Amino acid sequence: MAAKVFIDGEAGTTGLIIRDMLGARADIELVSIDPAKRKDNDAKKTLLASVDVAVLCLPDEAAKAAVALMDEMGDAAPRVLDASSAHRVAPGWVYGFPELADGQADRIATANRVANPGCYATGAISLLRPLVDAQLLPPDFPVTINAVSGYSGGGKAMIAAYESRTAPDFELYALGLEHKHMAEIQHYSRLERRAIFVPSVADFRQGMLVSIPLHLDFLSGVTNGAEIEEALAAHYGEGGFVSVIRSGDLARESGKIEPQGLNNTNQMELRVIANDERRQAVLIARLDNLGKGASGAAVQNLELMLGL
Repeated sequence: MAAKVFIDGEAGTTGLIIRDMLGARADIELVSIDPAKRKDNDAKKTLLASVDVAVLCLPDEAAKAAVALMDEMGDAAPRVLDASSAHRVAPGWVYGFPELADGQADRIATANRVANPGCYATGAISLLRPLVDAQLLPPDFPVTINAVSGYSGGGKAMIAAYESRTAPDFELYALGLEHKHMAEIQHYSRLERRAIFVPSVADFRQGMLVSIPLHLDFLSGVTNGAEIEEALAAHYGEGGFVSVIRSGDLARESGKIEPQGLNNTNQMELRVIANDERRQAVLIARLDNLGKGASGAAVQNLELMLGL
């Protein structure tokens, strides 16, 4: 029997892609609510009681309201996968990054409530957490994170501005240093010192680069970039959605990397670009902000939750 899934917010960017990814599957049945009853709590409770998992593709406050509604249902409520940022560090929720640590995929598989990671956070945590766990990066290290994303991650207003050609070609934003992904970055990277995060958006629809510059002299016993690369490779292994691109494979890239190479996939590539003579390195994550950064990760988590 096919698992029943309700996407609350299926008309948004993330919801539409999840729906497209699941629509042709025989092992999942997508259930929708009559648009006229979308704000009818009794009708929504009836629908929710009939499904196995509710996927929330909603603004944060709406996601909190949806969870509160399910709280009222008690044991009749379905399991929840929240794609908003409302519950990523909330007690009782499992963080939906299966590659985070040993056993994380199992925790997702058995959880009643899973919070899908943010796109920037996915890239940053993927680079930082293995180094903190390996005691190469001190938890109080003054980390700086730079990132650029395609405009599709900015919501309907940003998408409309870029596609109507009224937005700039490139801009830094969130310069108040209060980006909403920072809480999960600090928590799941196990950083004690809050990182400085400078995101940006450019005139391409999707794709992302997250980069972290490092002075090797300030790390714990690191003598060269290869040791950082080995720590990442040991954490992620081979054959999964997260791969470490070895430095020996970088010569043909001529010192450049573009953000769109993994679009429409759930893959993420990690790189360590080091100049050992200068005692400097840059860690880079490349991913699709709509793939491993959003909808692709949601489908990966949904498969774990449903045992598919």
